Amino acid sequence: MAEKFNKKLVVDDKGKLVSVLLDIKTYRKLIADQEELESIRAYDAAKASGDKAIPFEQAVNEIEKSQQCSTKS
Repeated sequence: MAEKFNKKLVVDDKGKLVSVLLDIKTYRKLIADQEELESIRAYDAAKASGDKAIPFEQAVNEIEKSQQCSTKS
């Protein structure tokens, strides 16, 4: 179901739409929704890749180890 947002449209002197003003509550909701969508897409991509899953702690350790190696070079 589509939501209606409280918005104001800004046009230039020729009547061309140039921007949209949103109240802060709407802006924050849009940002939260976008972040959630990015997480869903990342999850879907990870599932589709067929890569073997590893525990979170192991992933963090591998990332930290690779960062330590790159800073020593």
